[in-house]
Amino acid sequence: MKRKLFGTDGIRGVANADPMTGEMAMQLGRAIAHIFKDVKGRHRIVVGKDTRLSGYMLETALASGVCSMGADVMLVGPLPTPGIAFITTSMRANAGVVISASHNPYYDNGIKVFSQDGFKLPDEMEHQIEDLILSNHLHSLLPTASAVGKAHRIDDAIGRYVVFLKNTFPNHLTLDGLRIALDCANGAAYRVAPTVFEELGAEVITIGAEPDGENINKDCGSLHPEAVSRLVLEKGADIGIALDGDADRIVFVDRKGKQVDGDYILAICALQMLTQKRLKKGTLVTTVMSNIGLDKAVQKAGGKVVRTQVGDRYVVEEMVRGSFNLGGEQSGHTIFLDYNTTCDGVLTALQVLAIMKQRECPLDELTHVMEPFPQVLYNVEVKQKRDLSEFPEIEKKIRGIEKTLGDSGRILVRYSGTEPLLRIMVEGEDETRLRGFAEDLVKLVKKHIGK
Repeated sequence: MKRKLFGTDGIRGVANADPMTGEMAMQLGRAIAHIFKDVKGRHRIVVGKDTRLSGYMLETALASGVCSMGADVMLVGPLPTPGIAFITTSMRANAGVVISASHNPYYDNGIKVFSQDGFKLPDEMEHQIEDLILSNHLHSLLPTASAVGKAHRIDDAIGRYVVFLKNTFPNHLTLDGLRIALDCANGAAYRVAPTVFEELGAEVITIGAEPDGENINKDCGSLHPEAVSRLVLEKGADIGIALDGDADRIVFVDRKGKQVDGDYILAICALQMLTQKRLKKGTLVTTVMSNIGLDKAVQKAGGKVVRTQVGDRYVVEEMVRGSFNLGGEQSGHTIFLDYNTTCDGVLTALQVLAIMKQRECPLDELTHVMEPFPQVLYNVEVKQKRDLSEFPEIEKKIRGIEKTLGDSGRILVRYSGTEPLLRIMVEGEDETRLRGFAEDLVKLVKKHIGK
């Protein structure tokens, strides 16, 4: 069934333009309240957000929709997406809603939903919500008088989440002696992240912690790790940490200012967990975008890698289905199911810092566990996401590249689930050759569907 509102990570778009309007947020609030309504008693929906200006508008509208359907709202204000998942489960709420467009610019916004167990909704439930909104069926179900809901503010949500995060760090360790360069992207973790690292003993030098509603992700955070890289070199930090707007994604920078992507982090964590016999079924879950070098590293250590389609929700679904406990994406989403139900940037940082402390080894030396294959990635802006089978010239070029690469490489072409982009990734042994393949394909794409 074709999605009408939901993409790969909730609903997303330009704030105050369809579908990210106050009217739609109200209808979504009603649909969520109806879907998760308990048979007995009142039910509660947690609502949190990042630091975007439009968050006020959408938060108010969504809360109004929830209350109008007879549910109570628990407002937590700006809090990382994984923090909202945690609050939802710890407070036994019926569902959690995050108002955030993650790494997108401030003028965009989005809404994603967690069920009461803290996991993102499966496709079939999102379709059910879409049908309720688009059919206008909910208007006939609105309660009146004392049956309408109330809104409450959870004032200690940040403190609860900080304590939770600190408890994921080994009790016998501290961060004493570590200097951390931290970029909070002027986003949802601007208070949480510095507090966690400082309370564990680190010296923290923070940037991107002064949100004004319009500077989220602007020249900072995981989209622009060069900012924290400069800070590492200027201040002589041991490690750099760059979060995105809702802090579910993280990019590391080593002490030399070099960026360390999610594949290296997955390799480091997987091998450590294999050594400690904590990696369930000896299996790491990642997506088709991850480097082949990750597979080689894990296999050499006696483990295996399972791949899914792109999107952290699909990684989590496979982890739950197979009873695995570690997964993630090259982009910096990492899931430790032993601790939380979704990707968590600060939690990931704590796990990596713990490994550094346990092994008394800097991040740049830990990355030696993996030898990546050359990988070339292009993002092409498109007018619309048309099926590539409509363009024989593009299809022929892709097949030709696949045949040429054979078993020594691969090509992956897919549309972004959140932006008007076609992503082209070519992987193999010769980077110059790969770049030539990719650039030829980019030209064809621009010719037929480029913006």
